[in-house]
Amino acid sequence: MMAGMEVDDGPARVGSKRNYQRSGNTGSRSHSQQICRYWQEGRCLKGDECQWLHPGNAGTTGRGASLGNGRRTINVIDNRSENRGGWGSAGGGSGGGGFSTGSSQGRSRNVSARWGRPRNAISRPGQRDRGHSDASTGPQRSTKAKPCNFWLKGNCNRGDDCIYLHAHTTALDVEMMTQLIGHEKAIRAIEMPQGASQLYTGSQDESVRVWDCTTGQCANVVQMGGDVGALLSAPGWLFIGLPNEVQTWNMQTSAQQSLSGPKGQVHALAVSEDGLLFAGTQDGTILEWKFNAINNSFEPAASLSGHSGPVITLLFIGNRLYSGSMDKSIRIWDVVHGLCIQTLEGHSDVVMDLLCWEQFLLSCSLDGTIRVWAANAAGQLETTFTHPEDEGQAEPRNGALKMCGCNDGAGKPVLLVSYNDNIVRLYDLPTFSERGQLFSREEVRALQVGPGGLVFSGDSRGTVKVWRWTGVQLAAGGG
Repeated sequence: MMAGMEVDDGPARVGSKRNYQRSGNTGSRSHSQQICRYWQEGRCLKGDECQWLHPGNAGTTGRGASLGNGRRTINVIDNRSENRGGWGSAGGGSGGGGFSTGSSQGRSRNVSARWGRPRNAISRPGQRDRGHSDASTGPQRSTKAKPCNFWLKGNCNRGDDCIYLHAHTTALDVEMMTQLIGHEKAIRAIEMPQGASQLYTGSQDESVRVWDCTTGQCANVVQMGGDVGALLSAPGWLFIGLPNEVQTWNMQTSAQQSLSGPKGQVHALAVSEDGLLFAGTQDGTILEWKFNAINNSFEPAASLSGHSGPVITLLFIGNRLYSGSMDKSIRIWDVVHGLCIQTLEGHSDVVMDLLCWEQFLLSCSLDGTIRVWAANAAGQLETTFTHPEDEGQAEPRNGALKMCGCNDGAGKPVLLVSYNDNIVRLYDLPTFSERGQLFSREEVRALQVGPGGLVFSGDSRGTVKVWRWTGVQLAAGGG
């Protein structure tokens, strides 16, 4: 816990010390809204002190890469789990509820989904009170919806007199189980391989940490020699995105392979069920490798070009590859022929993450919006809904950094979205009604879903938090 005297003068700072507007700037947007050209070239030496935007670093200025880690192609959630005394157990890292970060097989199709909140909708029952009076106990002190930043640090001295929230979450059916401390810089990726009893976290401190799910303790630290920009698990494999290379770990034989070819940081990874591995790179290229079963290794297969900025996120669904970039666009690729078959435009800032729910593609961006894309009569994707719906609002929005989806304790689909105001917001789908918030001391740059109602979040301080839906029933048996 941190100690020291500070004055809580209201809302805690947005994001980390690096954000859209740096401390002390007023008026229009600061230089940090403009892209650092040296970072684009992969040679900015100022790190966190750079006043220009490094979009790969989840919307902040300073050195680093993105949240845009690739996703597994295994089917979405299998919530079976065995409670073995720790905060987790063997199982997959997918979320259920029709969500997918990979293969579309086995998912139902909700063709009748109505997006957006009904105009006469009221607040969700059971949501944690944010400062209203309670008739059973009499008038209550007015409490702002803002969490106490000092309480999150562990050093608020005001106790019951503090006017800010002393809570890790406002969601009544979510609890924070523990925090995993060890990384010294921003968490960029979290992976929990299906059937494994270990959690993997990759950080800007150039390490991958392996956590024992039954004890919550760090079991191993692997120094990678470069910023970890992405992690991806597939049956029997772990892939790691690094500067100028992708490393593959065979989880059964412990054999490792370094795949050269990327230019600059690898921000995103994706894999297909037939053994294709994709890497989104700093120079806007997507590289492809094919698994050779005879040599038990990956070999160069193709290169996909089209983006004019770094590729931040990748998603492989069916036989299509979807890529989101700093150039504000989403491209859809026919990987068989190596062609871009459609370019989706609509976001006004970096596309940070992609996710599939039912037959819909969801995208989030630093412009603060989440777009829902659906196929039209001609088979082309187009925007069917944008959250928030008030496109004309004057005040700037907080940038959306990362998404994941899962079922709540009642089996209903929930979308979790992290923003650069240090808050992860929980939305019911398809209404996008907000049902609660998860708080962190700094912005959350990595989100991952585990078995048994587990959710993992990693922030820019290097802290991993383990959350759990309280209503999820655990089956007696491993996953």
